[in-house]
Amino acid sequence: MNRLKFIKYSSILSIGGMLIPSAFLSACRKESILDDTSFTGKVIIIGAGAAGLYAGYILKSKGIDFQILEASDTYGGRLGKVEGFADYPLDLGAQWLHGQNNIIGDLIHQTNTKITLDDSDEKFWFNNQLVNTLPKDINALFTREENVPDISFKDFAIQEGFGSEYANIVENIAGDSGAAASRISAYWKITEEENWISGDEDFKFQETYFDFFDKHIVTSIREHISLNTIVNTIDYSKDKIEITDSNNLKYTADKVIIAVPITILKSSDITFTPALATSKTTAFSKIGMDAGMKVFLKFSTNFYDENIIGGSICAAYADEKIGKTGNSNVLLAFIMGDQAAHLTSLGSDSAITNALLQELDEMYDGQATASFISSYVQNWTTKPFIRGAYSYSTVGMGDARKIAAESIDKKIYFAGEAMNLNGHHQTVFGAAETGYREVMNLLNDLSS
Repeated sequence: MNRLKFIKYSSILSIGGMLIPSAFLSACRKESILDDTSFTGKVIIIGAGAAGLYAGYILKSKGIDFQILEASDTYGGRLGKVEGFADYPLDLGAQWLHGQNNIIGDLIHQTNTKITLDDSDEKFWFNNQLVNTLPKDINALFTREENVPDISFKDFAIQEGFGSEYANIVENIAGDSGAAASRISAYWKITEEENWISGDEDFKFQETYFDFFDKHIVTSIREHISLNTIVNTIDYSKDKIEITDSNNLKYTADKVIIAVPITILKSSDITFTPALATSKTTAFSKIGMDAGMKVFLKFSTNFYDENIIGGSICAAYADEKIGKTGNSNVLLAFIMGDQAAHLTSLGSDSAITNALLQELDEMYDGQATASFISSYVQNWTTKPFIRGAYSYSTVGMGDARKIAAESIDKKIYFAGEAMNLNGHHQTVFGAAETGYREVMNLLNDLSS
């Protein structure tokens, strides 16, 4: 989806073939980036999402022994794909590359991967009609550079003169950050948008984001991934770290990189010995992660616009055919926050589909139901090892991300999109950046 951003570019440094934003480098000491390592110990990575996979990719390049423990029956985390529903593959999770000034953008250029600029047009469902423009420019919410209050984005929008008739448009903006407008912080959302350095254009993969990771990252580390391995405890009280899974199997490591969704850390699914400091668990609790789902609706005709913003059931619809090679008419319903929670409460995929069709029928005079073929529902909220969309910054969050990302005793390291400190959380490349960062921090700790 086209992100509403007022971008500030920073300098970019290419090291070892990887494009590294200078702001990102400040999160790990630069002097070790070019160094080889003589580390002969073992690293265990918990979680085979983008962060864990990228950390493994870097460890592999440095000849370091490692193993990735993944709780589910597949790797990729919030990356995934479905084939056969349309005559082109669909991204079940992340699908847009938001800018190219990042680690993944650099790898795309190195590998000559085909991506397509998504410059699709949008229409707004506003006052029960589809319009090309809004009476007031919603981007005005991002032009205030000083004294932005740490209140909900919903309340901030109202304060700035965007009343109830703009509620679902505001919900779309918050949903782009994975949250309900009533819970995400206006201060942090706007501050993070200003710190964004990746670029302001969106791109889609000709295949899928998952295929890109599978081909260029997972291929070299596949044999290091152990699936269906649910970690229950981590004992780091001795020189060697001992990890126990749900089958009571034990694993020993010198270093551990934890790269699970913030929901797993918030829920204390993993028990630590010694127990984590209260400051750490409090930081986890302050990082939000709302419900999220994607619903693909296949139709016999293309009656819809490329992007539809502002629905009360779904605030963001997008034409899946853009950037793909194929003829299937598939409309994506991208649903976050309260809207995703509401649809989840309906209890079945058919009920979710019917609610979306009814809304589209209202927008397009019954054409949705008349040309409907089938649907595919991917509800990330109900995935037991995910439980939501992606992290967002809550009101009163403060420096929670920084505290959450701090390593423990030079043994336990934290990666994942929620641990990104340079404004790239909520993205695949933001997750990958943290995987890279924590490997660098781990190696720095060996020499200090």
